[in-house]
Amino acid sequence: MTTNTILLLLLSLVIAGGLSYFQYFFKAKNKSNVIWFLAFLRFLAIFGLLLLLINPIMTKNSLEITKTPLAIAVDNSSSISVLKSDKKVTELYQKLISNPALKEKFEIQSYQFDANFKPSDKFDFKGKQTNLDEVAKNLKSINKNLIFPTVIITDGNQTTGNDYVYRFDPVNKVYPLVVGDTTTFLDLKINQLNVNKYAFHKNKFPVEVFLQYSGDKTTNADFTISQGSTIVAREKVSFSPSKKTATLDLLLPADKVGLQVYKASISSNVKEKNSYNNIKNFAVEVIDQKSTIAIVSSINHPDIAALKRSIEVNAQRKVILVKPNDISQLQDVSVLVLYQPTTAFKAIFDNNKLAGTNTFIITGSNTDFNFLNQKQNSLEFKMSGQIEDYLSEFQSQFNLFAIDNIGFESFPPLQNLFGTVTTKGNVSVLLSSKIRNVSTNAPLLAFAENQGKRTAFLLGENSWKWRLQSHIDNQSFEKYDVFVDKVIQYLASTTSKKSLVVTHESFYNSGEAIVINAQYFNKNYEFDEKARLTITVTNAETKEAKNYDLLKGNNSFSVNLDGLSTGKYNFTVKELNTNTSYSSHFEILDFDIEKQFVNPDVTKLKQLALQTNGKAFFEDQADNLINTLLENKEYKSIEKNISTKTPLIDWVWLLILIAVLLTTEWFVRKYNGLL
Repeated sequence: MTTNTILLLLLSLVIAGGLSYFQYFFKAKNKSNVIWFLAFLRFLAIFGLLLLLINPIMTKNSLEITKTPLAIAVDNSSSISVLKSDKKVTELYQKLISNPALKEKFEIQSYQFDANFKPSDKFDFKGKQTNLDEVAKNLKSINKNLIFPTVIITDGNQTTGNDYVYRFDPVNKVYPLVVGDTTTFLDLKINQLNVNKYAFHKNKFPVEVFLQYSGDKTTNADFTISQGSTIVAREKVSFSPSKKTATLDLLLPADKVGLQVYKASISSNVKEKNSYNNIKNFAVEVIDQKSTIAIVSSINHPDIAALKRSIEVNAQRKVILVKPNDISQLQDVSVLVLYQPTTAFKAIFDNNKLAGTNTFIITGSNTDFNFLNQKQNSLEFKMSGQIEDYLSEFQSQFNLFAIDNIGFESFPPLQNLFGTVTTKGNVSVLLSSKIRNVSTNAPLLAFAENQGKRTAFLLGENSWKWRLQSHIDNQSFEKYDVFVDKVIQYLASTTSKKSLVVTHESFYNSGEAIVINAQYFNKNYEFDEKARLTITVTNAETKEAKNYDLLKGNNSFSVNLDGLSTGKYNFTVKELNTNTSYSSHFEILDFDIEKQFVNPDVTKLKQLALQTNGKAFFEDQADNLINTLLENKEYKSIEKNISTKTPLIDWVWLLILIAVLLTTEWFVRKYNGLL
């Protein structure tokens, strides 16, 4: 309190006393006890009002003790139960939080983690995943800028997230409390299996398998991949104390169309403690993309043979050669290659207006350009009768599909009639033309799209020379054939728009998030935010059906189907306002990643302790852990002097007291007839 405030308070005492004296004693004849009482009430009331006007700042000092946080994070994943350590974990946790010395020294914080991290003091050990990275990330945020120890009661077997060893703050010590049997058992394990989700029918698809062995003896194992009761692949594998891993690369035939489920397994003649990790189910969606490409020509030319060979390198493509007047063979064709069209092609162009088949038009010296101008409106040709050689120039800004420059500038020139070619509408140019190194700014290979129909134009003949030149440059036809395949793939793709588009996988592993996304579009193909989407999911075996609503997100609707048991499911997504629906199926494969472990990962937990200057303890060393925490002098309670300043005007009770004093004075004066 400042000197000025003290002087004002003294002045207030004088003023309050003077006014009270003047009110009740100056020229007063009667100085009874009542007068003294009234004068005292008036003195207090006036002094209180003056105090409020002065409004001195009242300072209060208090001591506060801040303890160091002790974070105890408990592994709540199902691997703890699999290792039969759930009771031990609960026992260790209770031992730590109930220790009087730890409670006195630390502010104990209790957490649980599996796939997520949250405060908790009760554990059910049913988590489907283990993410120790979440522990590191959240503790950094919760105890920001603090030095504190962390105790993690876990088996150290992480199944998701970043590698946790280097994710914890190295300034703060971590003390892993390792649970689970550390005895080494013989264990064969399919550690990882890599396979593409999709394969083409009648092709072979690769399967990469990583096998792992734990044990101290030489062991021979039998690895098989089966589909139903049929074994489709078998390999013999040997392990020893010096060879604990093996990698297998297998090719499986894609003989059947649709979702194909396989079972990979490894076994030996020795009984294992955990045989669950000897089996891994996987699935592949086999797609039949067999498409027919029709090359229509009225002349014979080497280009046709070269184009046929390039297209049929892809086993999913079949090429047929057709004359212009043979329309009956074009019903189930994916792409029409019209080689040097003339008026003889009139029936094909007319029929294709209704069929809407994508076309690849190749021109040359025999092309009727006046006829071509009448039958398409993407390019306009003004050609002379003179033949010209056109070199190619790659346009790097082309973005309709991914394509590399395979040396187009070094390819021999194509021959076409001399003239001008003008693009009209939406045309993308992949190769432009040059005449003796002078750019014409005219297209040589271009793509157009009009009302969902795609057309490609190659303006010149003798492209068979391109294929030969590519082989000379690369000792292989592969690069050129891939280029042709991408052109055909672009033309073979359909661009039809659906009002209800549903995105989902054909199979999921149990424990994974099963999310199905959907979009609904109105007649203008605009995303409809007011759509009402529901999904009905039916178990194919039990016929049990469940209904869910899809929730709107950013430009899509989604539903989470977590909790479904393994098996095959059929589902239907329906838009309730229009009854538009989409039906499909998926399968949930039996795979619990938390059951893959036989022992705790002691090595990584020790690395974590070393990285943070902590120490790893085993489940029978809990007392040693407690003593280590108590003896560590880094963790001391901090005593703080808390100074609280409060203006007197904030004291509500003072206002009430002044009101009571004035009221009492009035009643006493009234009662004694002094008013």
